[in-house]
Formats: sequence, structure tokens, C-alpha cells
Amino acid sequence: MDLQDAHGWLVDLLNEISVQFQKVPGSAIFLRYVKSSYQNDPVRSAVELFLFLFAIKYLLAPKYSTSKKSYVKLTDEEIDELVDEWVPEPLVAPQTPFEEAENEKRPVIVGPTGPKSKLANGRIVTNVASYNFYNLAGNESLKEKAIQTLRTYGVGPCGPPGFYGTQDVHQKTEADISAHLGTTACIVYAQAFSTISSVIPAFSKRGDIIVADKAVNFAIRKGMQISRSSIRWYEHNDMTDLQNVLASVVKEQAKKPLTRRFIITEGLFENVGDMVDLVKVVELRHRYKFRLILDETWSFGVLGRTGAGVTEHQGVSVKEVDMLVGSLAGPLCAGGGFCAGSSEIVEHQRLSASAYTFSAALPAMLATTASEVLAMLETNGEMLALVRENIKTMWAQLDPRSEWVHCTSAMENPIMILVLKAEVVASRKLSISEQEQLLQEMVDEALANGVMMTRLKSMPRGIHVTAKEVGWELQPGLKVCLTLGLTRKEVERTGTVIRHAITKVMKAKR
Repeated sequence: MDLQDAHGWLVDLLNEISVQFQKVPGSAIFLRYVKSSYQNDPVRSAVELFLFLFAIKYLLAPKYSTSKKSYVKLTDEEIDELVDEWVPEPLVAPQTPFEEAENEKRPVIVGPTGPKSKLANGRIVTNVASYNFYNLAGNESLKEKAIQTLRTYGVGPCGPPGFYGTQDVHQKTEADISAHLGTTACIVYAQAFSTISSVIPAFSKRGDIIVADKAVNFAIRKGMQISRSSIRWYEHNDMTDLQNVLASVVKEQAKKPLTRRFIITEGLFENVGDMVDLVKVVELRHRYKFRLILDETWSFGVLGRTGAGVTEHQGVSVKEVDMLVGSLAGPLCAGGGFCAGSSEIVEHQRLSASAYTFSAALPAMLATTASEVLAMLETNGEMLALVRENIKTMWAQLDPRSEWVHCTSAMENPIMILVLKAEVVASRKLSISEQEQLLQEMVDEALANGVMMTRLKSMPRGIHVTAKEVGWELQPGLKVCLTLGLTRKEVERTGTVIRHAITKVMKAKR
């Protein structure tokens, strides 16, 4: 076959293919589309042809199994041997001998908690280990009101607030807290710890940025962990370092997509006892455009003229705080927690905060108790004044008169945290565990002399977690909680017993 015959044969073949293709339904439409697209954009036609050929190749490719075994097959004996050798990672670290000894000696209260408490061994001791600041645990009017509420509403609502768990007393408590603080709205949670740990992830998500004080409490840390946000720490209560961190974050994010940014701090710090400089924090949050979450778990009901917290104490408007979180379980002698702010902030949590959505609502009698105590704080300023007088009296007995410890708490804080002085720790080269051992001996010595106090405690680190990974090391300390249920002379005697217990233990360990 010469070249002319081959050319004729090819032309005939193409004509035959064209005739057969035109018999296919829709072929005319397809040809018009190809001609028009090629004239307008030949590159697009080439790309579409490539994708068409790739699709045909993919459809005609041989099938393969995704469960194809590509590992070494073990015999039954080898499998049994591996199973026998496997040791699961423990869920928690084993108790140390120190922790076991502490648990064995833990005092047990029989009957109601009060300034004078009866232990299981029959002894009556002065109790400065509970948060009964206003001696409300045994208040007869509160007990009578709680009994009336119990008879009317029952023990608990047995359902989440969003699923028929909300009762009128819950709405009243939310309104009372909102009015007491001066916020637009408020939401009440059933458990204090889960309040802040649910509020944070309800607003801060993966990719958002949180700037937090290194000394924030465990509940805040869990909330930040759950949020999966990017965490930046600043040195405890160091406003200069906070400013540097905020400026660094703003600079880093300048050319990146806009994210939500939060500052998280406490009013009175649970682990240290000192007070935040809220005026400076508010100034910085506006300068660098951050939202502010303030945990007032230990300052609400304690600071301010009416116990409204650090905002009232430092003269800062509550409108300067985006989310104000507090507890009803400590000073208010009730239970649960709350988050106050704008109506948008509050309503968002009713559907997005896990502890509110999936937990049973607060028992009615606890909600009523919280409302009653708020009314007492607003009308009876003498309660706050008496507690503050007892705080001053205890300070006079401990901080300036002890050569071994000093108090890290703010003067207004009824929880006095006493830590060993830096020079004492340095001169004796005391490790964290050695400090805890000494402090526990002080607790035992004070209890032997009729005063029950406790140590500052926090959740232990996770297994194999280092202090560097935690970001901040809790300094061991004693915790002494003041109450107006003790007279001035009783407070002086209690302080003397504690001071002598500290001195006796430290001198015995020279």
C-alpha cells in the first residue's frame, strides 16, 4: 500500500467514525460545544480532554484491595508472648508514701461545718480550713428557706436547663446576680468548676489565641485545653510582660487571617492569693484589641463594698469585661457557678456551653440560697467588715511575726496562703516535695493543738509531664481561711497556734 492509498483509507475511516458518532444521541450538541469552546478558549478544551482521558483511565484501572496485608504475619505463640509482655499505661500516677500517709491521717468532720467543728475522734477543733467566710453554713434563716424550697421544688430538676430543667428560681437567681453586678444578663451553671472550663471553649476555638496568666487555676487550664486554642503565657501578674506578649501576638498575626483573641486572668488567684491589676489589664485589652475573660471564683462575694468582686473593688465598669465568671459555692454557701455579660454572650452559652447543655440544672434550694446570700451582702455590710477585721488580726499574728513564712495573698483575701520564705528555701536547699513534707507536719502539729488548717493543693501533673510543659510550678503553702464566726481573741489564739506550729517544725528540722 503506497502513501496515497493509506491517506485514502484514513479519510474513509474518519468519515465512517464521524457518521457513526453522529448517530449517537446528543452528539450534535457535544460537537457544537467543542467547536465553540475551542474557538473561545482552546486551552480549556485541552484541559477538558486531559480530564476526560484521565477519567477513562481511572475507570479502566484494575481494582485493588485497601485491606491488603503488608505486615509480617505472627504465629499464635508470638502473639501470646507479645500480649503477656504488654503493660498498659496507668490512668493515674501511683500514690507516693507521703500521699498515702496524708490520706490515712486526714481528719473527718462529723456534723455541720462551722468555726468549731467536731471530728470523728470526738475532738472539737477551730476550723480555718473551709470557705465558710460569713459563717452561713449554720445560718438558721438560710436553712429554713432551703427547707421550704426543698418541699416546694424537690431535691433537683433531674434534667438539663434546656430540656425542662429550668425553674423559676433559676431565672430569679440569674436576674439577682445580673442586678448585683450591673450586667445585662447572666447564666447559672450547676457546678462551679465546670463553669469556666465550659465558658472558654464555648467562645475560643482551634486557631484562636489565648493569652493567660501563668498562675491561673486548674479549671481555667482545662477550659483552655478543651478549646484547642493557641496558648501564650505571661509571667504571673506582670503587666509589663503581658504588654510584651500582647504586642508580640499582634505583630505575629498582622499578615494572617483575623482570629479571636482573649486575655484570661483571675480576680483573686486561687494558687497565689494575690489580686489582679484589672485597671491595667483593661487598658491593655483595649490597646491591643483583645477580649477579656475574668474568673472571679474567689473574689465574687469577697471584694468590693457589696461583695460584687474585683470590678467593684477597683472601680472598673463591668462593661469592660466580656465574660465575668464566678462561683456560688464558696463565699455564698450555695452551689454552682455563673457567667455574666451581655445578652449575646449569655444566650450563646445556652446552646454552646457543654456544662450547661448536658448537665442537670442546679437544685432549686441552692439557687434560692445564692439569691438570699446576695440580698444579705447588699443590705448587711457589717458581714464584709467583720471578715476583713479578722483578716487583719490574723495577718498581725502571722506574716510580720514569723521568721519562716510570709503571706502571698492580698490583704482583702480571707484565704491566707503562707509559703516558706525564699531565703529559708534557699539556705536549706528544700525541694518541692521537702517543702510539702514540712508544711504537712505543720498542719498535723496545729491540729494536735486544736486548729484545723490545710495545705495549698492543686491537681498533680500528668504522667511524664515536666514543670516546663506545665508552664508554672505551684509553690507549696499553707491555707488559712478566715471566718466572722470567730471572735477577735479566737482569731488571735488561732494565729498563735499556727505560728508556734510552724516554728516548732522548722526548728526541729535544722
